[in-house]
Amino acid sequence: MAAAGTQLGRLLVGGLWLLAALLQRGAAAAVAAVDGRRAIAATGENFVCATLDWWPPDKCDYGTCPWGRAGLLNLDLSNKVLLNAVRAFSPPLMLRLGGSLQDKVVYGTADLGRPCAPFAKNASEMHGFTQGCLTLRRWDELNAFFQKSGARIVFGINALNGRVPLPDGSMGGPWDYTNAASLIRYTANKGYRIHGWELGNELSGTGVGTRVGAEQYGADVIALKTLVDDIYASHPSKPLVLAPGGFFDQAWFAQLIVRTRPNLLDVITHHIYNLGPGRDTHLIDKILNPSVLDGMRSTFSSLQGLLKSAGTSTVAWVGEAGGAYNSGRHLVTDAFVFSFWFLDQLGMSAKYDTKSYCRQSLIGGNYGLLNTTTFQPNPDYYSALLWHRLMGTKVLATTFSGTNKIRAYAHCARDSPGITLLLINLSGNTTTQVSVSVTTQGAVAAHKHGARKHVGGRKFRHVHVPSFDEAAGGVRDEYHLTPKDGNLRSQIMLLNGRALATDTAGNIPALEAVKMDAAQPIAVAPYSIVFARISHFNAPACS
Repeated sequence: MAAAGTQLGRLLVGGLWLLAALLQRGAAAAVAAVDGRRAIAATGENFVCATLDWWPPDKCDYGTCPWGRAGLLNLDLSNKVLLNAVRAFSPPLMLRLGGSLQDKVVYGTADLGRPCAPFAKNASEMHGFTQGCLTLRRWDELNAFFQKSGARIVFGINALNGRVPLPDGSMGGPWDYTNAASLIRYTANKGYRIHGWELGNELSGTGVGTRVGAEQYGADVIALKTLVDDIYASHPSKPLVLAPGGFFDQAWFAQLIVRTRPNLLDVITHHIYNLGPGRDTHLIDKILNPSVLDGMRSTFSSLQGLLKSAGTSTVAWVGEAGGAYNSGRHLVTDAFVFSFWFLDQLGMSAKYDTKSYCRQSLIGGNYGLLNTTTFQPNPDYYSALLWHRLMGTKVLATTFSGTNKIRAYAHCARDSPGITLLLINLSGNTTTQVSVSVTTQGAVAAHKHGARKHVGGRKFRHVHVPSFDEAAGGVRDEYHLTPKDGNLRSQIMLLNGRALATDTAGNIPALEAVKMDAAQPIAVAPYSIVFARISHFNAPACS
């Protein structure tokens, strides 16, 4: 009886909060039609991933130095919030270690033959810094943290060792893997668990700083694969081999895929900074523009097509995505508004069989999931955690009718029956009442008010089916995300009207749903995000 009372209480609280939020603006009706018969794509279990970077404290952009002590060589690994933020993810959070300085990192193993010195600022050097060295002591400390936090690690290896400049400005010659091999062997002998070794950072296509040709890169990937297979020969499982960690260039990527097929490259990784430089004063306008968000579809689709046609076992990841390059922009890429871009990216990339999506960064710059100095979670941390807990691996086709300002994505629910529907409202003026429908093909008995839509020459009927929840007087779980005081630049996110923050012990807050009457549409307030978990939705793909 007490449990029933608690559920009723949450239902009432949820209803009252939504009523208060929605009375302010006018409402419009819309339909989200979900095809639960079969999955159209699948992500990996560790789809949500974040990065840790090498930047030292004196990395500066546009007159500010937003990295502080968040780089891999400086990060305070004893911070309780940092530990709890990673531990909150189950299955474990994937962490990709890399970034621009990755190809300037050497490793303090016996073969190095010189002092293991940190990065030093030098404007004449690529990326503005000299080489820097990862000491084995620091590598031990990092791995102790990874083991304690449960994180799953992908390590980006320096791919420029041994190369020589070519007349066309690129770097040529085979990769010298001596130093990398020493680190990999040390890591394996220590029993440190590494999920994957990634070769290079942003050397594909035209490159950033410099570039390497695809044919040579393919040969180097095969060398890394051989190295990993040899070092881990006696281990029950081997780390993945990933490459190239660069921007998508169709011809270059196609050449790499052909060179490494069918099974010498486990994961092909690409980076996304589609919003331009962090100094752009129109970033928020871009984030709220559906056409700008849609611009990434062609990249995801093209890479998916390359892999499908190549006869390869290689899968695609987004290995680094910060949206706006040069460390992002304060009060944009670390504020509530960026969750519109971030969650839309997760939803869109998943539809094209992306297996993991690594957000730049877990901490550091102006786009960290955690604040660089206080370690307090920024809004996107909670968006990532909710996705991880609510959205399963199977992706369902979703069609939205009513407005182009709502972005809609559906997956089978994570560790729960039914589906989870994500709704992102880019409109600051309109509350949208969203009815959820089952998509059925052809002439299926349906309500007369069902909306029709033609897709690929086939006729579909989107039918609001009141039987899956409402017949039993059912409820659904809703998670409404809004910015404090309605300010898109706020760094405080509200969940169902309550501010999210860690407690004095650094614990991540509980993320609790409100229970809503499943017979009613989902009310999506202006400039808000809603996750709706619908347990009794009829989705054979999810059973």
